[in-house]
Amino acid sequence: MPETSFDLVVLGGGPGGYVAAIRAAQLGMKTAVVEREHLGGICLNWGCIPTKALLRASEIYHLLHRLDEYGFSAKDIKFDAGKVVARSRAVAKQLSNGVGFLLRKNKVAVFDGQGRLAGQGKLAVAKDGKPVAELSAKHIILATGARARSLPGIEPDGKLVWTYKEAMVPAAIPKSLLVIGSGAIGIEFASFYRDMGAEVTVVEVLDRILPVEDEEISAFARKAFEKQGIAIHTGATVKALKRGRDRVTAQIDAGGKVSEVTVERVISAVGITGNTEDIGLDGTRIKVDRGHVVVDEWLRTGEVGVYAIGDLVGPPWLAHKAMHEGVICVEKIAGLNEVHPLNLRNIPGCTYCRPQIASVGLTEKAAREGGREVRIGHFPFIGNGKAIALGEPEGMVKTVFDAKTGELLGAHMVGAEVTELIQGYTIAKTLETTESELMATVFPHPTLSEMMHESVLDAYGRALHF
Repeated sequence: MPETSFDLVVLGGGPGGYVAAIRAAQLGMKTAVVEREHLGGICLNWGCIPTKALLRASEIYHLLHRLDEYGFSAKDIKFDAGKVVARSRAVAKQLSNGVGFLLRKNKVAVFDGQGRLAGQGKLAVAKDGKPVAELSAKHIILATGARARSLPGIEPDGKLVWTYKEAMVPAAIPKSLLVIGSGAIGIEFASFYRDMGAEVTVVEVLDRILPVEDEEISAFARKAFEKQGIAIHTGATVKALKRGRDRVTAQIDAGGKVSEVTVERVISAVGITGNTEDIGLDGTRIKVDRGHVVVDEWLRTGEVGVYAIGDLVGPPWLAHKAMHEGVICVEKIAGLNEVHPLNLRNIPGCTYCRPQIASVGLTEKAAREGGREVRIGHFPFIGNGKAIALGEPEGMVKTVFDAKTGELLGAHMVGAEVTELIQGYTIAKTLETTESELMATVFPHPTLSEMMHESVLDAYGRALHF
């Protein structure tokens, strides 16, 4: 019989869960993970990683149609959708297997099954309705993640109306597609399918796409997407879907003006909700608010000895946020002295569409609404030698500073590879770097990162190349 008594048990083997388990094992705790589906969770298997593999394929397809710009020529450019999807799934499988290796390396026990709280310090595990084990632990971390939310009347059916799962494994690329929701998930799929040749329409209920981003970045991105041929409706809702044999007709209401669009497939990307059901919360002191478990700054729930991390506890719904929460939670349990609560303003957000979008900290609007006097810097990609050499001259870097203290309040970027560049500003914010320190930093030439420097300089009237 497997060992069933542990110092810490983690329910869920996604990014937050497996990282929490590994850190606990490093700190000498006897640790177990309970996972009902795939190690690595949604992120590695059906989210972050396989979507990036798909987006890499669409990026290559896009570049193949620009060969003439670089002095090359090719004929009969085409793709095999099956192979594109197969590569994406292989990448996901490789990384999921890697998580299993890491857990074994750190001597973390893994239980395959559905876990439920079963009393103080107890977690019951079952598989296909049959009991597997009852685990006991002083500390239990809930890391069950979240799932796609659906709206009444436009519920996904897996055939004509897709969630992110079906959108990741298409048998063929549809000729036309409607995406409902313009957050990161919706826009990434819109970008992928457009670059693969589909006619794409995006509907967003708010007044602009990518609504969590800075308004200037959102507006820049919209122009870029529309230039690519994506039709965008903001301040709009899908009132109804009429499903045919292989077509869907959507009724779109934009400010009282109703129009119809007929497409082969629809992707619903209207947000996510925490997996709070069937994990034994009834009868506990754990509170659920709007689909998410309520926790304090140390990820403690209302039930002694039970914690929650990641998408289960709410936005931002990001794997890197979940990982850090897992580490903070475990280190606090272990009694380490140098543990600090997670500062949500220092968490970068990335959207891997074309052009890419990345940000950290306050938008200009949020800073002003918070009573801050600000200084704003900009720098366009067209002013950067590396961007021009790459053939990627469309983009912008924007920085927001506190005019009185020089504190970097936020940074917002749109353009090629900004999802890699944003970490420079994230480090700066974490270290509480000021404008003078950023201006004194030497950035290598020629690189895209020089635009980060120039945007800082521009905020103080010192830009050199713009």
